[in-house]
Amino acid sequence: MPLLRCQPMTKPMPSLLLAAAACLLAACQPAPQKDAAAVPAAQLAGAYAPTLKRQPSVAAMTAMGRAMFFEPSLSVSGKLACASCHSPEHAYGPPNALAVQLGGPELKDAGTRAAPSLRYLQNAPPFSEHYHDDDGDDSVDAGPTGGRNWDGRAQSGHEQALAPLLSKREMGNRDAAAVVAKLRAGPLAAQFRQTYGADIFEQPGQALRWALMSLEVFQESPADFYPYTSKYDAFLRKQASLSPQEARGLALFNDERKGNCASCHISQVSAGGAFPQFTDYGLINIGVPRNGKLPANADPAFFDLGLCGPDRTDLTEHKEYCGSFKTPSLRNVALRKVFFHNGSFTSLEQVLRFYVQRDTAPQKWYPKDKSGKVHKYNDLPPGLDANVNVEAPFDRQPGQAPALNEAEIADVIVFLHTLTDGYQAARPAQGKGG
Repeated sequence: MPLLRCQPMTKPMPSLLLAAAACLLAACQPAPQKDAAAVPAAQLAGAYAPTLKRQPSVAAMTAMGRAMFFEPSLSVSGKLACASCHSPEHAYGPPNALAVQLGGPELKDAGTRAAPSLRYLQNAPPFSEHYHDDDGDDSVDAGPTGGRNWDGRAQSGHEQALAPLLSKREMGNRDAAAVVAKLRAGPLAAQFRQTYGADIFEQPGQALRWALMSLEVFQESPADFYPYTSKYDAFLRKQASLSPQEARGLALFNDERKGNCASCHISQVSAGGAFPQFTDYGLINIGVPRNGKLPANADPAFFDLGLCGPDRTDLTEHKEYCGSFKTPSLRNVALRKVFFHNGSFTSLEQVLRFYVQRDTAPQKWYPKDKSGKVHKYNDLPPGLDANVNVEAPFDRQPGQAPALNEAEIADVIVFLHTLTDGYQAARPAQGKGG
């Protein structure tokens, strides 16, 4: 049940991209801008500006992005596509039980973080250190919230899309120019020219911009990325009923004295009628144990500290943020085979037990140091223990009863299965005709 963060319930922000894209694509059509060499998308000003002679439709951009998402030739190995780590059959999450995925030239280079699901990100706000919900009360500062990636460093879908294309541990391209070169020489070149103009590759910066926008617009496709077809969605629509065990699990999920999951994984329909995303988009440190199986962790001096580095570099001086990672949506969580940012757990049962036993029985989750004392929060450097969240259910002491017993854990897990997309209600059996 990753992960808990005590703050007010947030109302999902309206999804802006398709509306913005539709408006921009229908806007006036200025002369194309002349570009120099391709540069990273984060440095491209006005990513949503219409810069082409003929602006493509949202449908054409979606089709282009879909084709790119499944195209392995865009990787240095020629074998790794976006879909390799973000499988449609697994809610655009990893299709295997690897803690981290493998990439690079020979598909042997291990990443440092688990691949997240790409579903239900459409309402994620841009990152802010001081986030205020849109409920009219700006006196409550929710703290670091929003962005993409486990550390919130990407501010948009197109910015996030460039990172795996350039990562040495993923698709491995040398630079942005190499991405454009692969697109120009690959099997999607004709479709890209048809979508964005016959001269698009003569302007490498524009080609990169629209390639990344294609991936972003594709990832705003409702049927693929936010279909709201789970049993819980049917329950909210009053088209299905929860079983007694599912209903008990939901009650425990919401109860501030028990699971307290909904404090961060919001389960209620917003005041505006939006269905819940099961995340508040916040970043939090819950003291996840170090995963000794990750190659990067073979170096005892290496620590993945999320919000304050190493992948994110703008907040390295904010030691109070160290160890904080994004609160993922729990939608489709039952399809996952590894959990948390470092893939340290391999079942929902482990996750729930960790939540309620981290402080009541820490010896189950952390190793002992040389003196024989349990080394809690062993994936943080010394001096950062105060960063770890201690709100319910992390508010108990060793020897106390955990917030959930085994039967209650089972109930919550049964409820979590109702968040899997693709639910179809059982049809009543039809009697034989006379």
